[in-house]
Amino acid sequence: MSTRLPLGVIFDMDGVLVDSEPFICEAAMRMFAEKKLKVKTEDFLPFVGAGENRYIGGVAEKYHFPIDIEQDKKRTYDIYLEIIKGRLKPLPGVREFIEKCRAMDIKLAVASSADWRKVRGNLSEIGLPLETFDAVVTGEDVVNKKPAPDIFIAAAEKIGLDPKNCLVVEDAVNGVQAARAAGARCLGLMTSFSAKELAGADWLASNLAEAPEAVLNW
Repeated sequence: MSTRLPLGVIFDMDGVLVDSEPFICEAAMRMFAEKKLKVKTEDFLPFVGAGENRYIGGVAEKYHFPIDIEQDKKRTYDIYLEIIKGRLKPLPGVREFIEKCRAMDIKLAVASSADWRKVRGNLSEIGLPLETFDAVVTGEDVVNKKPAPDIFIAAAEKIGLDPKNCLVVEDAVNGVQAARAAGARCLGLMTSFSAKELAGADWLASNLAEAPEAVLNW
């Protein structure tokens, strides 16, 4: 008789639990505009999922524009946390998927490249307190950001599992690469990128409401 391996689910946050990408993009564009630099939405795409240091810094590098990353990130978060009030909602299926995992005694973690400030703000705004999860790891907890596997390895360790016994839920190319590098299975959600771009994932779905049964039974 076969036994299913112990399983943990590690959620990325932006584009998985919440559709925050438009808001962080808007906030970063407004921050750059305050500094008299006009940037475009598409400038940020290569850096989605890599954390705000790279998200902001990568665009600044593209335009050869000098920034103070800590101050400019703080200003971006100030704008972001103001504009999400009353506007940020959990993506379809998030609550139901979490409830299903809990019913199956699956351990849950969040592993976001964002800073603690953004993680707390997002989860609070959508009514998912930090206590919803067994562990929360942010970009401030690891040196090497996605596509390096460090954040998923750290999250698996915090919930007492080997990454190979975990499912990572991701929406970004950098995140899928990080999940695979960690040795985890990966569900790619097509909220930010296409199926072709997320081809490295084991399973694909539009959102957690459409996740195939197999993602929790392997």
